[in-house]
Amino acid sequence: SAQAPLTARCPPGAAQTAAMPKAAKTTGKKVAPVPYEDPKKAVAKKEPTGPIWEKKPKNFSIGGDIQPKRDLSRYVHWPKYVRIQRQRKILYQRLKVPPSINQFSNTLDKNLSLNLFKLLHKYRPEDAAQKKERLKDLAEKKEAGDEAASKKPLYVKYGINHITKLCEQKKAQLVCIAHDVDPIELVLWLPAVCRKMDIPYCIVKSKSRLGALVHKKTATALALVSVRPEDRHEFSQLVTAIRQQYNENAKTIERTWGGGIMGVKSQAKTEVLNRAIAKEAAKKAMM
Repeated sequence: SAQAPLTARCPPGAAQTAAMPKAAKTTGKKVAPVPYEDPKKAVAKKEPTGPIWEKKPKNFSIGGDIQPKRDLSRYVHWPKYVRIQRQRKILYQRLKVPPSINQFSNTLDKNLSLNLFKLLHKYRPEDAAQKKERLKDLAEKKEAGDEAASKKPLYVKYGINHITKLCEQKKAQLVCIAHDVDPIELVLWLPAVCRKMDIPYCIVKSKSRLGALVHKKTATALALVSVRPEDRHEFSQLVTAIRQQYNENAKTIERTWGGGIMGVKSQAKTEVLNRAIAKEAAKKAMM
């Protein structure tokens, strides 16, 4: 007898499964398992309690955050007067400066200049409004018949021609000269005049500070003709210290040259050369 077909022997669902194609095997690599997280470290992590503590790193790439401010003074095209004053400062260091000009770099020390300016501040000249008020009061008194001999108030004298006359007449008791007068020839001769007339003089910083005392932008020099009785002790102490530094130190000032200080690169080159010469000399001594 003929054999029965295969489908008749198999159960009803089996034929369908046998007919379906098998799924293709994946050849990709297996993904590494997630590393074991230490529970202690997990506890140590603290979640931020608000947006204030959130870390927000800045991104300085193109189109990102605004770049921080940098010092670009090296690349600035400075005005001509700034370049000139900087070059002059360097030249004064490099070139040999004669004693007559170099004396202006020997300024009064900080403590003395502080005491000096305190004293000078007491003798500031009146400004236009104060002078107008004083003359008005004087005119009113004169009109009322009170012609009392009014003395001119004691003030600091300024103006280079005025100070020169006061020095020549030996009326000045102290002369203060600015260290940064430009051109320097305006006051170059004044220390010599003061020394000859035996008037105490000093060189202070700076012309703008002296100018502020007399209601001007700058002042080359100031002079005190006399002081009030209550300031005499302080004034005499100042004069003694100033005389010691300038008038009595005249020979040293007249002989001391300035400048001759080379740049860092030049100094390094000279040092290398000196070392090489010393090494050569040591070799010759050993032979």
